[in-house]
Amino acid sequence: MDDHSDDIRRPLSSRIEVYAGAGRKRWPDDLKAQIAAESLEPGAIVTDVARRHGCRPQQVHDWRRRARLGQLVLPASADTLSFVPVVSESALPAAAEPTGSPEAAVVTVELQGARVEVRGTPGLAVLSDVFLALRRTRSC
Repeated sequence: MDDHSDDIRRPLSSRIEVYAGAGRKRWPDDLKAQIAAESLEPGAIVTDVARRHGCRPQQVHDWRRRARLGQLVLPASADTLSFVPVVSESALPAAAEPTGSPEAAVVTVELQGARVEVRGTPGLAVLSDVFLALRRTRSC
């Protein structure tokens, strides 16, 4: 094979890059979301994340933009709490009023084997503390 260059002053490069494949790579949305979420982690560098996954930093920035606009749904982080449906063991009829004093009320929270009962009418701060405590016991 002959090497030709238009500029005789520039030495020929000994480096040759070979691109294999059929052109553009199609990235599934779930993989785009995973890569974008990884790039949003504290201390993550977009260029390093892109290199690790074999894509360009511009693509990662585009996927992050799409996530901000709601066009790409990022996976939930393991550290984030998510809402779960509350299921009542006994349902009151819609027209019935609860009887008894508010002090007699009991809120029971069960999460992955841990159970907490809060008596009375707990405020938001108390319930927040309960969920934080359950979260800590779950991660241990």
